[in-house]
Amino acid sequence: MKFTWLKFKLFYVILLMPVTGVTQESSKPNIILVMADDLGYGDLESYGHPLNRTQNLSKMADEGMRFTSFYSSASTCTPARASLLTGRYPLRVGLPRVLYPEADKGLPADEITIAELLKKVGYTTKCVGKWHLGQNRQEFLPTSQGFDEYYGLINSNDMMAPWVQTEVPLQLYRDETPLNKKWEQSQLTADYTEEAVKFINNSAGENSPFFLYLPYNMPHVPIEASEKFKGSSQSGRYGDVIQEIDWSMGQILDAIKKNGVEENTIVLFLSDNGPWNYMSSRMFADDIVKPWDAGTTGLLRGGKINSYEGGFRVPLIMKWPAKIRPGSISSETITIMDLLPTLASVAGAKTPNDRIIDGVDFSALLEENENYNSQGEFYYFEKEYLEAIRSGPWKLRIAPFQGPDKPMNKYLEPELYNLNLDPSERINLAKQNPEKVSELMNKMRNFEIEGALYWFN
Repeated sequence: MKFTWLKFKLFYVILLMPVTGVTQESSKPNIILVMADDLGYGDLESYGHPLNRTQNLSKMADEGMRFTSFYSSASTCTPARASLLTGRYPLRVGLPRVLYPEADKGLPADEITIAELLKKVGYTTKCVGKWHLGQNRQEFLPTSQGFDEYYGLINSNDMMAPWVQTEVPLQLYRDETPLNKKWEQSQLTADYTEEAVKFINNSAGENSPFFLYLPYNMPHVPIEASEKFKGSSQSGRYGDVIQEIDWSMGQILDAIKKNGVEENTIVLFLSDNGPWNYMSSRMFADDIVKPWDAGTTGLLRGGKINSYEGGFRVPLIMKWPAKIRPGSISSETITIMDLLPTLASVAGAKTPNDRIIDGVDFSALLEENENYNSQGEFYYFEKEYLEAIRSGPWKLRIAPFQGPDKPMNKYLEPELYNLNLDPSERINLAKQNPEKVSELMNKMRNFEIEGALYWFN
């Protein structure tokens, strides 16, 4: 009898082991993609800021992977968001420039978004926050681009008087409907976070996985924090806003933990582009926005609206306890366009094969797989102009703008930097390396993308 009982227990354990393993392996991960607006490479504690206390994002980095060479596809809002959702350079999508309220343009209906791909494999999808990919046609709205639900400010938070002269009201939307309700800049972050947590709570108990896209309006100017966070930082109003975003990330991370889905939920935190540290004069109307209401690029040169590193290289932190080793750091060149094929891959969705997808799948990198093939060339577009290329450690830039208070590069002298040795782009090595300049210039000329312009012949 004793022998029979032991055999039964052994059979029971053996029976359970493969079943449990199959269940865990086959379950699709939930995905939460959080994006700040105009957050700089040096704005977070985990990326070196001496005063901004971003403890939740630091903890997320300690428990996940921090990327040190993550690039947006553009240094402005609309183009970067178009690339994020489609995996394609903004010029391919037809959105190389920022959209203003009257624009009769938006994300084309025939583009395939990450939300549409995930819906095909059973995901529930929601977008909460800033859209800025078109508003004047039904086809441009989030609910026509793969999202089951939408709540947020349909445009950038400066797209109204006194910063933009427009007759189009800047409104919060619920799905396809503009909400006739007053909103405050200071309440946007907390409002979005409450909406996002509700979605997580409602979705976590369902059988289907969920995808939450949460693009905050902050810290794009005009910046405001809620009363709870005003004066909470040592770095002024901007620091207050950053610490409220960090608090919001804590709420999101707590929600997935409380709902028991933390282990198999991918959480990403990134910025759409670098900080607006060279603001245009229109932003100083009525003395509301101050020059110091912008972030920092840390050791990087440049910022928003130029093709130096500070405009394109931004933070990316990923957490996925089921796959990512805690405390991982990657210096591989990864781009915002890589997110679509990567998330599609881990979710079991198929990346479109009827069009050029510029992004590549880096899911092998998340498990530190030695077979991961590094990214090839990355191209820096400023609107329609192809201004620079990165290939390995080398970056070639040929463009007239060199920064405020600096002379224009009117003869278009090439700038060549070794970013491994000189991430701050201080030392131009073009004259010492004419062969490398010629090689990279030819790659820029031969990069096939319709509508691209060049400053050089």
